[in-house]
Parts: sequence; C-alpha cells; structure tokens
Amino acid sequence: MAAREIIPMRVPTPFAVGDVIVYLVKDEALTLIDCGPNTKEAAESLSRQLAENGAAISDIEQVVLTHHHADHSGLLHLFSEQTEIIGHPLNERYITQDKLYMAQQEHFFLRLLTDMGVPITPEDIHKTIKMSYLFSAKRSLTKTVRENGKIDGLDGWTVLEIPGHAASHIALFHEESGKMFSGDLLLSNSSTNPILEAPEQGSGRTSPMLDYVKSMKRLYDINPSIAYPGHGDLLTQVRPAADRRLEKQRNRAEYVLHMLSEETLTAYQVCRRLFPAVYENELFLTMSETIGHLDVLAAEGSVVSFQSENTLMFKAVGGEESGPINR
Repeated sequence: MAAREIIPMRVPTPFAVGDVIVYLVKDEALTLIDCGPNTKEAAESLSRQLAENGAAISDIEQVVLTHHHADHSGLLHLFSEQTEIIGHPLNERYITQDKLYMAQQEHFFLRLLTDMGVPITPEDIHKTIKMSYLFSAKRSLTKTVRENGKIDGLDGWTVLEIPGHAASHIALFHEESGKMFSGDLLLSNSSTNPILEAPEQGSGRTSPMLDYVKSMKRLYDINPSIAYPGHGDLLTQVRPAADRRLEKQRNRAEYVLHMLSEETLTAYQVCRRLFPAVYENELFLTMSETIGHLDVLAAEGSVVSFQSENTLMFKAVGGEESGPINR
C-alpha cells in the first residue's frame, strides 16, 4: 500500500535554488521527508504549513533525510529527542558539525584546489567551510539506512543509494505505485550540481560526477511514475527530464574536451572558461562541476593529466606531450 497521503510543503531557503520542498507523509508513522534550512523564516513556514495540515512539530514521529545539505536538514534541532532522525550514515559527519571532519575538509580542499590551479589561501578555505554550515543543524541520526533498507512506518518504501549530488543521498521508492522521493537527483527547474566532498582521513577522493551519472541512469531505468523532488515541480515524465539533464552534462564535457584539444589547461582555467559569469561568486560549485567533467573524460580515456611544478595540468589524449602523464 502506498502512503495514505503525501503533502508537499514549500519552505523558503536563502539559496539561489529557491524553496525546498518538505513532504509530510501521513502513513503508519507521521513522517517528514527533509525539513528545511536553519532560518527563522523556514521554521515559521514549516510550523504554519504543518498546522494547516492538522499537525505540529511535536507530532512528527520521524524525519527522513534525502541528504545532508543544509536546505534539507537544517531544522532538525526543532524536533524532540523522541523524534527519530533517519538517513544514510554519511549524513552524520555533517549534521553533527564534527570538528575533526571540518578540519579534514579544510586540509583536503586547500590541497585539492591548489593542485587544480586555484589561487586560494587557507583563510579563504576556512571561511568557505564555515559558511557551508551557516544554516545547518547540530543533531545526530538515531537510525541509519543503506541500499534496500526499509523504514518503519513507511510501508512498502525501499531505500536506494543515489550518490552524486551528495555522498549521503538516498531516494525512497515505492515499487507498487511507482512513486519516488528523489531529493535533489533530478529537478525540473534547475540543474543539480555533483558536489565535491572531503573523504574520510586516509581515503582517496571520490568522483561525484561519475556517481551522479550512474545514479541518473539508474533513475532512468527505474522510471518512477512520479518523482517527488527536493525543489521545483513534481516530475511525471522522468525519462525525458533525465535525458535532457544527461545531454547537458555530455555537452559540457564535450566542450571541455574541445578546450583541452586546443590547449593544455589547469582545472581552474577550464572553470573560468566554462562559467565566466559566475565562477568568482560560486567558485566551489563551479570547480566541483569542472573537476567532475574532467573526471568523466579521464575515465573515458579522453583526457590525461600531469604534474607541472605544484599544479595539475590537463590535456586531451593525442596532444603534444608536456610531461610525465598520469591517467
């Protein structure tokens, strides 16, 4: 049996993407899918819309996080200690604002972005990491879920791991009805950014764009009848929307390859050409996407990289040799 009632509630955010959609699910357990950013406006909006639907913050029995980003998890502190907070284990290092992980983030991104040719200082990195937690919660998960997991009180819904936009990202799929809570995997009103994350100490860098493409292809294969996204309108034609998003990603990757077939560049130089109007104000997001396209091209064998002094350089395969090459 599908959920008895799914009620979308638009909650304001301070981010360019606009409102986040929080879903009140009236099933065996009164459930929220995500909760909004940690702002006064979001808290008031969520409380008011719950009241309009016959509920209160104190009535919510469980909150399920699609992923850890602040616009989806920032209001966790509003809920009582009796409310279950459920999500992928990788939410924990963010929503608890783990100090050791925050230090690891600063170390990782300073080294990575410097390697990629970005003129950046430790102070810049510290400020960026600090700002990323500005609208976040400080709360711990009470239950964790992984691939094929079930959640008590949500009868018939199955957890799917769909990393890319975030390593912690999950979807909930109801096979009988074809419905899916898809978070930020695919949006009707904007493109989703695969975002770089610092690995745990001792682990290697992940490739969010490669993960994202795999997750998008999985979504295409499942082809839910309705996808309930984290932003924008409900998706009832998932495959055409997925095709458009993957085509846009492919076109950008091909443009990057064209650049590198003409000239050897750093990732930062590629980023500036790919996003000339926004890279300065959105450096982290644009560098995440740029590095993602380079990861895809490298995985395909179309691009190689080599170290030049302290900077990583990229070029298309078949170009003039410029130094020792690392695939």
